[in-house]
Amino acid sequence: MKHISFSSFALCFLFFFLVTPTPGNSISTLDASTIDITNRTCRKCAEEYSKTFSYDFCISSLQAIPVSHVTNIHGLAIIGMELALENATNTISTIKYLLSYGTLDRFAVVALQDCLELYADALVTIVDGVAAFLTEHYSVANVKVSAVMEASTTCEEGFSEKTGVVSPLTEENYNLFQLSDIALCIIHMLSLALAPWRWQLFSNLPAFSDPALSSYSWSFK
Repeated sequence: MKHISFSSFALCFLFFFLVTPTPGNSISTLDASTIDITNRTCRKCAEEYSKTFSYDFCISSLQAIPVSHVTNIHGLAIIGMELALENATNTISTIKYLLSYGTLDRFAVVALQDCLELYADALVTIVDGVAAFLTEHYSVANVKVSAVMEASTTCEEGFSEKTGVVSPLTEENYNLFQLSDIALCIIHMLSLALAPWRWQLFSNLPAFSDPALSSYSWSFK
């Protein structure tokens, strides 16, 4: 997976999470000198969160971003969502390039057009998810990021509807799926950690529900 440099938008929010503690949430406390937060987070997600979660993908994706080595768990979620945003943006360019060939059969063209629409919607949804995450509306962020994950599977499955057709976006779809999974796992952990003290203050808030990842069947290696 190719990474491009972080935008100033993402860096500003990462700085915010580096210096701003979260009440009652000990796992968000930064201690880069003694805790490998990236490794610990990726391992916890792989072991306890979801069978679809890839530890190796998580490590290679997050550690490729220098600021991940000095951030906290909130920052890792932002990194995951920023990478998902970059993935979606680059994939849209790839789809437009493929469509410009003019040599694809009708089925492939329709499938790519569907993916183009899915990815365009995903861009907006990711931004909405970041906004919800930053305001600690974790249940909303969960829904938004889950929708992005579903977009990747829907795009991929569109090519399988015709025998013999190979998706030209398998890598892009897999990357978006896994990047979304990283963000979802962290949202889940933060929601659970925040719940005890927040419940005492706002007992009428709806409970966080786990993303229904069991409905996804991702077979790519």
